[in-house]
Amino acid sequence: MIDIMSIGLNLELPLKNPVLIFSIILFIILFAPILLNKIRIPHLIGLIIAGAVIGPNGLNFMERDSSILLFGTVGLLYIMFLAGIEIDLADFKKNSKKSLIFGMYTFSIPMLFGTLSGLYILNFSLPTSVLLASMFASHTLLSYPIVSKFGVIKNRAVNIAVGGTMITDTLALLVLAAIVGMSAGVVDNQFWIRLTLSILIFGLTVWFGFPVIARWFFKTYSENTLQYIFVLGMVFLAGFLAEAAGIEAIIGAFLAGLSLNRLIPHTSPLMNRIEFVGNALFIPFFLIGVGMLVDFRIFFTNSETVIVALVMTAVATLSKYTAAWLTQKSFKFSKAERNIIFGLSNAQAAATLAAVLVGYNIVLGESSTGETIRLLNDNVLNGTILMILVTCTISSFATQNGAQVLAINDDTASGDDTQEIKERILIPISTLDTTDELITLGLTLKSSSNKKWLYALNVIDDNKASDTADKNSRKILERASVVASSTDNYVHELMRYDLNTVTGIMNVIREHKITDLILGLHEKKNISSTFLGDIAEGLLKQCNTTTIIYKPIQPISTIKRHLIVIPDKAEREAGFALWLMRVWNIGRNTGAQLNFYSTLATRKFIEEVQKKFPIEMKLHDFVEWEDFLIIAKELRIDDNLIIVLSRQEGESYHKLMEKIPQYLDKYFRSNNFMLIYPVQDTVTTSDDHYSFTSNSSTSTLHSFDDFARGITNIFKKR
Repeated sequence: MIDIMSIGLNLELPLKNPVLIFSIILFIILFAPILLNKIRIPHLIGLIIAGAVIGPNGLNFMERDSSILLFGTVGLLYIMFLAGIEIDLADFKKNSKKSLIFGMYTFSIPMLFGTLSGLYILNFSLPTSVLLASMFASHTLLSYPIVSKFGVIKNRAVNIAVGGTMITDTLALLVLAAIVGMSAGVVDNQFWIRLTLSILIFGLTVWFGFPVIARWFFKTYSENTLQYIFVLGMVFLAGFLAEAAGIEAIIGAFLAGLSLNRLIPHTSPLMNRIEFVGNALFIPFFLIGVGMLVDFRIFFTNSETVIVALVMTAVATLSKYTAAWLTQKSFKFSKAERNIIFGLSNAQAAATLAAVLVGYNIVLGESSTGETIRLLNDNVLNGTILMILVTCTISSFATQNGAQVLAINDDTASGDDTQEIKERILIPISTLDTTDELITLGLTLKSSSNKKWLYALNVIDDNKASDTADKNSRKILERASVVASSTDNYVHELMRYDLNTVTGIMNVIREHKITDLILGLHEKKNISSTFLGDIAEGLLKQCNTTTIIYKPIQPISTIKRHLIVIPDKAEREAGFALWLMRVWNIGRNTGAQLNFYSTLATRKFIEEVQKKFPIEMKLHDFVEWEDFLIIAKELRIDDNLIIVLSRQEGESYHKLMEKIPQYLDKYFRSNNFMLIYPVQDTVTTSDDHYSFTSNSSTSTLHSFDDFARGITNIFKKR
């Protein structure tokens, strides 16, 4: 028999072996949610309970040592960072006033209830009561992963709750800073001036400086691992700068998420990595660490601790529910939206822990019996742990309930008698150099529900068929699959032998009922070559699919603005809704501003879509194609130019469109650009195609109702 001790394994409790500790934690992360979900306990609570069981106050399997604290800190900042980076900035701006009102509700009501309960129920001093109230006012977006799981992060209630979180946490942490300063006797005019200036410098540095640095880095380094490490470094740098400014690191992480929001598209491989690593490892570590703080024994040995804990938990929950209820009544929200707001704002963890530990460490003196007098005593410290457990539990259940209802309502709204839309996007690729950018564009343009209808195609000329050509083709297609799979999407690999490339692409379009075609602009190799190239021109003559020709100079994630030039009468053609949805997806998935240049008639349609699906955009007049070069003066280095063109038979065709290639070649070489050729005759009704024909059965959309019906049906699938 092997003697375990003789080979250096120490299995005494608490465990010291880092390999064994990490293994146990990973299995807890794996199995705790699975087991507790069977009895409908949210996985977040499962991890907290598991932490309590294995922690020093439970079975004492492991201590809450520096490694747990380190990973837990990463997880805490990760939660706040994800909240900032996943938020829809257009909705955030639209709901900014509502976020401000909710933020004031969820700060002032707990401050009032908490101060009064501290003074008159718990008989604490005024500074202790105010600090206790600030703990109730702050909250942690602990249940945010539940909202993300149910796919309702773009709901207005979620946006308002996230925005309000930044407001109330900032104010609560400022109260903490003031109380600490008062206890140290340093609160004077210089204190407030110094605090205000440091916060202002910190905010301006993160908000304006971080995007500049990140845009340069993403342009220079395209390797995904480097980009992920860079982003993680920026998050923790922002957290450190926040602490240096006198506030908590969670505010810095959230602000870093907001500042990098536009540079990390939701459909990008980088975003997928950020979410995966956080949800799989760092956030569960934080939850397990919180659970390790729980000590159930004290509630059976000290009745005063129980009373303090019950009062704290009741006041914190009641005040947060009151704030959510007032928000619901103020803005006429549904009960499900109220539950979302209450659930997201009720969990006490991050700032609460910071406040109680700071208050506990402030020693005011000694009693006549030699006992240490602290700003927050042992009863408050232990009561805070119970409050964290209870409020996190309530938060998880409330958020899950509200998110389920909203998700079901969204499914019901999109499950009407409208025809199912199946988009099929084809991306012909000829070289490895263009593969990443073309696939990334396809992922940015597509609807979020479309996970498996992307096709990567490489056509091999029959006359040039060889083993080498076959191997190169497979490398290109495999690379396309890797790029797509890194975002949890699937690409069909199509390798085709044909007489020529145009014929091969056209056959694939017919066989797979392709709705959108994405082409890379060819490289002009000789004088006789046209600007678009023989392949693109051949396809435009034979194919009436929505066709996008793309020339990338820099990654699409680093683009600040998209300038979209739209010809007169574009809204009267059948493909208008189709290409507009693609452009809208660019704005929604990247967060970059859309600048539309169009006639007044077209603008009315765009304004109506903006009302239903807000994005960051501006509208400009564009009447004459003779004025096209004026746009060149407005174009900046980080802009992308999108030109909606027309085939010659199209109603929106203008003869000056023939000069566009010459202009692009002469004036726009340093910018990304896309050329969009819309569908320009009636789109037939079938199970596998979009249907946007008007009631009069003509090839144009005569009223906004026809357009709205089509565009709404598409967006309901998002």
